[in-house]
Amino acid sequence: MDAVYSIIPAGVLSQVFVGLSRTTILFIVASGLTLILGVLRIPNVAHGSLYMIGAFTAFTVTKLFGGGSAGFWLALIIAPLVVALIGLIAERGMFQFLYEREHLMLLLLTFAFSLIFGDLVKLVWGGEYKSVPVPHIFQGFVPLFGDLPFPLYNLFLLIAGPVVAILLWLLTNKTKMGKIARAAAVDREMVGAVGINVSRVFAIVFVIGCFLAGLGGVLVAPTVSVTLGMDHNLIIEAFLIVIMGGLGNIWGALLGALIFGLTQSLGILIWPQFGIIFPYLAVVVVLLFRPTGLLKSTW
Repeated sequence: MDAVYSIIPAGVLSQVFVGLSRTTILFIVASGLTLILGVLRIPNVAHGSLYMIGAFTAFTVTKLFGGGSAGFWLALIIAPLVVALIGLIAERGMFQFLYEREHLMLLLLTFAFSLIFGDLVKLVWGGEYKSVPVPHIFQGFVPLFGDLPFPLYNLFLLIAGPVVAILLWLLTNKTKMGKIARAAAVDREMVGAVGINVSRVFAIVFVIGCFLAGLGGVLVAPTVSVTLGMDHNLIIEAFLIVIMGGLGNIWGALLGALIFGLTQSLGILIWPQFGIIFPYLAVVVVLLFRPTGLLKSTW
């Protein structure tokens, strides 16, 4: 323990773990975005709004069932399903008719949906700040490296990130639907030619992506103020992570989120006034040397 502190100061270690906690949220949201972008070719600007709806729904569920652990676990199930249902309605009602259109039209459509969702959130929940309490089971701290206090909820986030990554890998690589989705990302015409209902596959992928956006909103809710506009910075960061990691690549999203989260956290420690620019500088450096992203793109 003393050897660790002699090499890395406690303050730096604390910021690293905070950055890793932030990485979990970024990865979960970015993985849903890169899934939709990689398979459906939809640059879903409304993804951030779905994340915001997930956070507000978590507030409502925890308020209905109390601020205890039960309310949080129910929110962790209900809120992503609500967001997934909203995504299914949008996909079946609008997106499925426009897959062959230009990317610019799809981009404008998702931007319109982001405005609609923002107004709906304001209509349902109002413009006031909301807060979701940390569940009782995750209140308090756990000592790391002997005596470095670390919030239990952040530790939960550190565990949740790899679990979601492994489940996504199993889904995309070990299931029939995942293999079909990967094939459709490469050549959707050929997949349709062998008798597979590509439209249904697209709907499933879109719903999974929306579910992940909602899940990210629930997980972030106890750590921030839930408010209108919380989607704006997040969607920019998620797109940068997807581009940096490689379009459509789940592991690229994880690697990009890791770089973004750590540079953001350490940048605040190194230069607090301008700490926010460090992750964007990291994106610039990566794209200078790897214009197509860190890992192989599906495009």
